[in-house]
Amino acid sequence: MTDFVQSVAGVLIVALVLALSIALHEIGHLVPAKRFGVKVTQYMIGFGPTLWSTRRGETEYGVKWLPLGGYIRMIGMFPPGAGEDATHLRESSTGAFQTMAADARAVSAAEISPKDAERVFYRLPVPKKVVIMLGGPMMNLLIAVALLGVLLVGFGDPGQRATTTTLSVVNECILPADSTRTACGEGDPATPAAEAGVRPGDRIVSFAGEPVTAWSDVRLAIRERSGAATDMVVLRDGTEMTVSITPVETEVAALDVQGEVMLDAAGELQTVTAGFIGVAPLTRLEPQPVTAVPGFVADTVVGTAGIVVRLPQRMVDVAQASFGSEDRDPNGPIGIVGVGRLAGEISSIDEIELRDKAAGLLGLLGSLNVALFVFNLVPLLPLDGGHVAGALWEGLRRRIAFARGRKDPGPVDVAKALPIAYATSLLLVAMSVMLLYADIVRPISLRG
Repeated sequence: MTDFVQSVAGVLIVALVLALSIALHEIGHLVPAKRFGVKVTQYMIGFGPTLWSTRRGETEYGVKWLPLGGYIRMIGMFPPGAGEDATHLRESSTGAFQTMAADARAVSAAEISPKDAERVFYRLPVPKKVVIMLGGPMMNLLIAVALLGVLLVGFGDPGQRATTTTLSVVNECILPADSTRTACGEGDPATPAAEAGVRPGDRIVSFAGEPVTAWSDVRLAIRERSGAATDMVVLRDGTEMTVSITPVETEVAALDVQGEVMLDAAGELQTVTAGFIGVAPLTRLEPQPVTAVPGFVADTVVGTAGIVVRLPQRMVDVAQASFGSEDRDPNGPIGIVGVGRLAGEISSIDEIELRDKAAGLLGLLGSLNVALFVFNLVPLLPLDGGHVAGALWEGLRRRIAFARGRKDPGPVDVAKALPIAYATSLLLVAMSVMLLYADIVRPISLRG
């Protein structure tokens, strides 16, 4: 496939999985709501004018023009005010916030017929309310577990790639260990590997007559053979070839016992004099056991939660990068357009093998569902976490009243929190617009 076709395919895959994730999120709310007897009048994917819908029983199922989210409509989300009947409300009192709450109660009451008076959401026990509202985020978590589980068990952990004895890079020239240059300049000496005709894709079979099975064997042997002509056997296109190579003595980065680059107390690179031939190994993903999946998912959730907690500062960073000269943090928040763009890049880069492309898309889609799970748990209306917080507060109020011998205070009047819900919605819209702009003018790219 051409780069364009592969890029489009990646974007379409993300769009399809995102739509499926939204649909399943709402099913996570729908199923327990119906199971607990709440009347659900709508199940919609998207917002705005209805594009298509059909009615099954008492519920209308449909798709709207803007497929960026979804919702189910349950009757009786807002309880009547004190002294009011669920289907007959008093005139609202003065005050903008009071009027807003009263109007919301009126709209809610208009949906409730006398025969449905016991099928309203606000009459449910607290545990059932929590189950319904957590159903959506938990569905995203299950999707994430499935996607990240396939990634980890079928491919491996992208953050822990194993080195092989196959060469991915053969440098043309020798650059100083502390050099920041990436291209050879006039007068730079050729590397021993380039002089010997070694090519990327060659697999080192033996070095100095000793078989090698791990890159650590190759690295150690090269470092110890500076200045000595050495036979190296490589496998190329199924045929073993012997090349003569003489590692040169040069300043190379010092490595610790784990093979990691060593830095001094000032953070400067430490170097040692050792043999060098100018090659780098190919890395690959290694499948992990199923038992590693929970920890992997947990780490992803914790990392995403850290981003969400610091979201205000992260959005400031996004704005500064979008309107200024600062680089955008590749680990920062990213919008749907940015996710689609990354999927397209993963699919179109020729240097990435098909296996790694599949792993990259799985990781991207799994992380997207983790983000949906974590973000929806933020305890602010209109997010699911806000409704959960309201239900838990209701349960706490009842326990306190019971402990003090007082009467049941009744359900929490969520309508009073509508100003917070509207403010949160406006903030979410503003952040979405900011991320959309950033993804267009200063996108995060795999190509740097």
